Amino acid sequence: MNVNLYGCDGQWLMVDLGMTFSGNEYPGVDLVFADLEFIEDRLDDLAGIVLTHAHEDHIGAIPYFAADLGVPLYATPFTAELIRRKLQEAGISNQVELNVVEGTDSFTVGPFDIGYVPLAHSIAEGNALVIDTPYGRIFHTGDWKLDEDPIIGEPTTVEELTQIGDEGVLAMVCDSTNVFNPKPSGSEGAVYQGLMEEVGKHAGKRVLVTTFASNVARLQTLGEVAKAHGRQICVAGRSLDRILEVSQSHGYLLDFPDPVDFDTAMSLPRGDVMIVATGGQGEPRAALSRIAESNHRLELVSGDVVLFSSRQIPGNEISIGKIQNKLADRGIVMVTDRQSEIHVSGHPGRPELEEMYSWLRPDVLIPVHGEIRHMQEQVRVGKAAGIPENIFQKNGDIVRLAPGKPSRVAQVHTGRLVLDGDIIVPADGESITMRRRIAFNGAIVVALDTKGRASIECFGLPLDEDYDDFVSETRADIEKALKRLKGSDRKDGNIIAEATRLATRRAAQRWSGKKPQVRVILVAE
Repeated sequence: MNVNLYGCDGQWLMVDLGMTFSGNEYPGVDLVFADLEFIEDRLDDLAGIVLTHAHEDHIGAIPYFAADLGVPLYATPFTAELIRRKLQEAGISNQVELNVVEGTDSFTVGPFDIGYVPLAHSIAEGNALVIDTPYGRIFHTGDWKLDEDPIIGEPTTVEELTQIGDEGVLAMVCDSTNVFNPKPSGSEGAVYQGLMEEVGKHAGKRVLVTTFASNVARLQTLGEVAKAHGRQICVAGRSLDRILEVSQSHGYLLDFPDPVDFDTAMSLPRGDVMIVATGGQGEPRAALSRIAESNHRLELVSGDVVLFSSRQIPGNEISIGKIQNKLADRGIVMVTDRQSEIHVSGHPGRPELEEMYSWLRPDVLIPVHGEIRHMQEQVRVGKAAGIPENIFQKNGDIVRLAPGKPSRVAQVHTGRLVLDGDIIVPADGESITMRRRIAFNGAIVVALDTKGRASIECFGLPLDEDYDDFVSETRADIEKALKRLKGSDRKDGNIIAEATRLATRRAAQRWSGKKPQVRVILVAE
């Protein structure tokens, strides 16, 4: 859900505009966005939006906000193509200016002179940004790692990064995701060897590999692994189809083998096919989940193998575990990155952070992209590495980098928005709050006529066998509560409804231990 803002001489630059996926805290919601209230109040001062790479947590919110923000977008070709498709699907491609920037080109957005700096990551065209201002240079890392054998792309060299440092870096705004990892993240080249060896162990068996669709280097590896072992490749998942198409249209994966269709894959001898499928994070509608439930045209049987060539994202443990249990129950063998070197992270471990510090030598380190514990730890790592100023910030902090001593100078409102059906609403708004309460405690609707007779309907309360007795007792409680009203209160609809609500809720708590949401409808005869 990355959204970064840089302000200079009265204008603002936005870097990335991402989303995240919902969890159990938002029932019925799939997508979560950052609340852009701060910059929406300053749209006349927003100069443009620069995208570092094409992962959803960096570009996923663009179709929902770009038209309203009304400023140009800037991205390298691969990223721009994925954005263009998103805009077309949303029907707003003619409302948003999308500028394609070749990797070596520099460009100006308001008072900011910007250049892309290619760095290795788990997607094609991952980039840092060099942002030059009249007050100093910012090196915004985006998502990155160090990889001597990245398979796809040519990251900026040590000499080139050192040259950037020699020219002076005011502040490094840096990815914190893997700061607790005491080792380097590892190379895609090592994963190539790991997958080559692992698939070779399972001759005669049907092999399915699940990985992040956006990892173009991993797809390149899987294509070569399939060819080396004489296997036809079959691709399952719309996001994989899209990435393959976009990659090949931009010069990547040109020697990827032509995938066979599902029927052909199922007709081949088991050892002659390798399936590449989405769903390694437990997504219920993805191909792997449907295969695990025997609800897909592709089938696995006892003895077949699933390789999880992806990292388990925190928060997805339960959903991944459910799929793995279904596969295990059917006798399907599973291999994860804990058992074999079939995945490496796209984010820097501590040694990589320390190397980047030594090349860039920034005056200020500002950790981003991680939870609080990650960013606080990177502050400590930066201090130990001798960076003069290390600033921990939370969402909404305004940090002055120059002129003067770098420091936090203000705190502004931030929050979350959710896509609820087709409507974007506050994550802490009434609709989501009410739905969460109903999910935990159930609901009761009481229809009360003018004679005080109540019709009661319960939803989600554990009263199956006692339902009739509960309703009878609740009606009696409501009658007693209404009789206790005096004078004009007996004719005040709001007071009558509240007395009915409280009596009903107390009865429900007495019978079930739950505190349901109660809605009272006054019915006129």
